[in-house]
Amino acid sequence: MNTTFSAAAPKALIELKTALFNGFQSFNQLKHIHARLIRAGFDQNNYLLNLLLKFTLNNFNNPNYAKLVFNQAQEPNIFLYNTMIRGLVSNNCFHQSIEFFHGMRNEGFLPNNFTFPFLLKSCTRLSDFELGVKAHGLVVKGGFDYDVFVKTGLVCFYARCGFLDDAHQMFDDIPEKNVVSWTAIITGYIDFGKFKEAIDLFRRSLEMGLSPDSFTLVRVLSACSRVGDVSAGEWIHGYAVEMGIGRNVFVNTGLVDMYAKCGEMAKAREVFDEMVEKDVVSWSAMIQGYAVNGLPKEALEVFYTMQRENVRPDCYSMVGVLSACSRLGALEVGEWASKLMDMNEFLSNAVLGTALIDMYAKCGRMVSAWEIFKQMLVKKDRVIWNAVLSGLAMHGYVKSAFCCFSQVEKLGIKPNGNTFIGLLCACTHAGLVDEGRKYFQSMTHLYSLEPSIEHYGCMVDLLGRAGLLDEAHSLIESMPMKANAVVWGALLSGCRLHRDTKLAEHVLKQLIELEPWNSGNYVHLSNIYASNNKWDDSEKIRSSMNERRMQKIPAYSWIEIDGIVHEFLVGDTYHPISDNIYVKLGELSKELREVGYVPRTEYVLFDIEEEEKEHFVGCHSEKLALAYGLLSTKPGDGIRIIKNLRICGDCHTFFKLVSMITGREIILRDNNRFHCFLEGSCSCGDYW
Repeated sequence: MNTTFSAAAPKALIELKTALFNGFQSFNQLKHIHARLIRAGFDQNNYLLNLLLKFTLNNFNNPNYAKLVFNQAQEPNIFLYNTMIRGLVSNNCFHQSIEFFHGMRNEGFLPNNFTFPFLLKSCTRLSDFELGVKAHGLVVKGGFDYDVFVKTGLVCFYARCGFLDDAHQMFDDIPEKNVVSWTAIITGYIDFGKFKEAIDLFRRSLEMGLSPDSFTLVRVLSACSRVGDVSAGEWIHGYAVEMGIGRNVFVNTGLVDMYAKCGEMAKAREVFDEMVEKDVVSWSAMIQGYAVNGLPKEALEVFYTMQRENVRPDCYSMVGVLSACSRLGALEVGEWASKLMDMNEFLSNAVLGTALIDMYAKCGRMVSAWEIFKQMLVKKDRVIWNAVLSGLAMHGYVKSAFCCFSQVEKLGIKPNGNTFIGLLCACTHAGLVDEGRKYFQSMTHLYSLEPSIEHYGCMVDLLGRAGLLDEAHSLIESMPMKANAVVWGALLSGCRLHRDTKLAEHVLKQLIELEPWNSGNYVHLSNIYASNNKWDDSEKIRSSMNERRMQKIPAYSWIEIDGIVHEFLVGDTYHPISDNIYVKLGELSKELREVGYVPRTEYVLFDIEEEEKEHFVGCHSEKLALAYGLLSTKPGDGIRIIKNLRICGDCHTFFKLVSMITGREIILRDNNRFHCFLEGSCSCGDYW
């Protein structure tokens, strides 16, 4: 019997070795081989157990079964411990990998160059700085401090823990640096916001003759996008093409993202169109790029193409789509797009939920935004509260916005700068100067928040609208930072509203110094002169604009009908039913005159005859959109219009009267606020 067993043993051993080398098709097959090891008496053969552990951890990602196998070993060696530590790290079981390290030390085994890289990775991921430093000491004692993989592990460890100087020292000590070590130090600098330094390190790596992989290129491209260094990004683009990795889907997606974040959408589109393979990440980069760069229609066009390609949207593409819909007021499109994902995905994801709340709020459906807010399954964080608070403020629900803020305080959520921007906007919309002052002062006194330039801009806007121009000007002069064009522009709006030409001229000088090529500054002053019948001065401004070849920003209005967004410009005649639109406008004007409407021609910026002025003011883009909406919807249906600039006083009066004679609710959002017209009144209050 013994002779038969001993003769069969080598054969069984060979079969088991062959099976372990060839690998397994399923986890059940692995367990079958494990059982054969036990039956054949080879379950204490550390070499065979090591092979079994590698397959269990690396191929089937089953750390629990691996621990059962390991625990059966009566005399585990350093190789088994290293396999367990490495495999557990690969399966993100960092605490357990450290436990095995301590167990190895208790058994008297010294870690080696295969142990340290994975131990250090666990310390890095768990931010266990104390153990990492001890591991560094063992590295030096064991003589492994010149091993490139161990040293790279130390670079990652110190960099991730925020000790960049120590990380760089470790990096400099590596005698022969490889792609992994260069990527480690570059990533360390990127993670701590030192983007320019990361780009310089990448240049150095190329000078050393290194060939970076796609991961390194993508990380450096992200650094370029963070600092807006499009020239460095273009250089990397050229390098990628030269090295033959220009068709790599990850590199191309990184290029699209970089160009988009640097505002170079034409270049982003060029790279995107040339991509042979596109994944959902590359589609999302294009959609978000267009949305963020103020091209919402293009964002939706890419999304429609993505749908035709049967690519399911992810969180990031959906956020981009909802942002585009918010900008266009495309409520129907936003609702259709949101139904492509399960509603629970929105309610259980703070980013998605916030985007949906924002879309509903900016499309004039604050009730729907509030419903989504109430149904959120995740804990409502500050970002979600800020979204709903800003939405309420935008719609003029000032008391509700203030109640939201009170609830935020009761819940112990610390407000941030965005919270106070929402509150100050609410005060501005309602003309609540005293409340605005109170909230502004409480930032510093109660919440230890230093007001940013955006908060000063809100206060200047609030004071300027209230006619407190001197106080607004004094606030600008007392700011701890230099006022930007937005702050001065807010004061200029107040000057226009209250026709303070003298102060406006002073403000304009500041604006010209800050933005010498911004036509809006000149147009604004020209408006002030025109409204005061100073036509010669107005003409001088316009002549100056012509000499500089400057053009006024065109006014656009959008209206969504049956899921299609229609765009109108002032005096537009390009729409397929343009003739009908102008006929409808004529009919409306006739009806409105019968109830006392007189066109407010002071908003026309040219010294021309009164009859011509009425013609110009009568074909503003929002009026064209309104006429089209009345033609294209059923009596009683609400109408929603978005305008990229501020609505003029004449259009405001016109919309109020149209809402009265048609019995329609008309919601118009300009670049300043929501205007909800119903039965001849407006929720924002008539401040003209």
